[in-house]
Amino acid sequence: MAATAGVTEIRRGVRWALRHGLVRQTVTRRIRAGELGSRVMMDNELLIDPFPAYEQLRAEERLVGAGIALITADHGLCTAVLRSPDFGTVPTEARLARVVRLAIRAGGRGPLGPVEPPSMLAVDPPDHTRYRKLVTRAFSARAVAALRTRAEEIAEELLDEMAGRGPRADLVEDYANLLPATVIAEMLGAPVSMRRQFLEWGEGAALSLDVGLRYREFRRAERDLSALQEWMLGHFESVRRSPGEDILSALVTTHDEGDGLSEDELTSIAMLLLAAGFETTVNLIGNGVALLARHPEQLALLRAEPQRWPNAVEEMLRFDSPVQRTARIARRDVEVDGERLREDQLVVLVIGGANRDPAVFADPARFDVNRADAGAHIAFSSGIHYCLGAGLARMEAEVGLRALFRRFPELELAGQPRRRPTRVLRGYAAMPVALGAPATLRA
Repeated sequence: MAATAGVTEIRRGVRWALRHGLVRQTVTRRIRAGELGSRVMMDNELLIDPFPAYEQLRAEERLVGAGIALITADHGLCTAVLRSPDFGTVPTEARLARVVRLAIRAGGRGPLGPVEPPSMLAVDPPDHTRYRKLVTRAFSARAVAALRTRAEEIAEELLDEMAGRGPRADLVEDYANLLPATVIAEMLGAPVSMRRQFLEWGEGAALSLDVGLRYREFRRAERDLSALQEWMLGHFESVRRSPGEDILSALVTTHDEGDGLSEDELTSIAMLLLAAGFETTVNLIGNGVALLARHPEQLALLRAEPQRWPNAVEEMLRFDSPVQRTARIARRDVEVDGERLREDQLVVLVIGGANRDPAVFADPARFDVNRADAGAHIAFSSGIHYCLGAGLARMEAEVGLRALFRRFPELELAGQPRRRPTRVLRGYAAMPVALGAPATLRA
């Protein structure tokens, strides 16, 4: 047993070295040399406030070198790349085959993750088209609208629990986490009683999105992904014994009927739907609370004109994007939006910076819930990989924030919120708040 565990750890170490260690070494060396693009890629000093660095990046050039990639915070270029059929999420087939063969031979296969095939985030058509078609209907505008009443009920239940525990709360742990986790669990047919466990596993999955992880971070990510994968496989057996009218039941049926969905594809889609179903919205709600608490004049506008809440959510997505970056790879030598890139060139698209591009947004560092063009952001990406759950996230954020500030109109920050340690996903790990008197108890 000990020998087996030792081999497993060695192979994990090899996987880490190939996927993160070498990248970390290269980018760290360039950070020390003062390379701005590499700083934006991996410098933890930018976690709290990356936006000045984004402005410097945009001022330097549209495409800036970052060691292993080119990087851009230009809104027009980011949008063009995301929408271009000449870019994908994986290298060309020949190069991918060499990389995959090397990784499997040297480090073995790890758990299914969100940034490796067959994840929907990491495949191109025709596989991406096939996967997305299976689940698109569940996230349609009509389906999301039908969920709104239930989301409102869940929000009120959570607010009741917060009010019952006393005058202070952790807004993330007690509310922002639980609202979307409950909604997605019910949608998928996963046990709501496990929502905090899903959130814990989701933290590990979120780490795996970043590049250049430290070994302990990579180990934690693989541990949590393995646990989620193991649970999901067991849940599939429960679904087979007692199928329901939910997304996971439909996916299991599709697989079992031999409709071209492999076991790995089924598991990867299910894991991504569960984790992605709350990760973005947790960050959006937390970021929104912090912004409104720090801009009381904006909150006052929303109280006076509540019809502006949908636009306020768009401005939150623009101003402090829950997903800060993504990446694409050129499938061939290509010119896009006036820039030339070679085949297999990796381009990191800084969404959080593009959403503050002054060429698109006037006075972009100003938070303004009345901003007319707030919806021009690319917080949910663009093109064929546009976020499947964007409508759901918008609805949950609007419902959650409106209910929170209606119930606790005196809510304020009660200490410095703590940011999550991730670079791709931007949100808060903890947010102490003083609730104030609930609206129903005020004179």
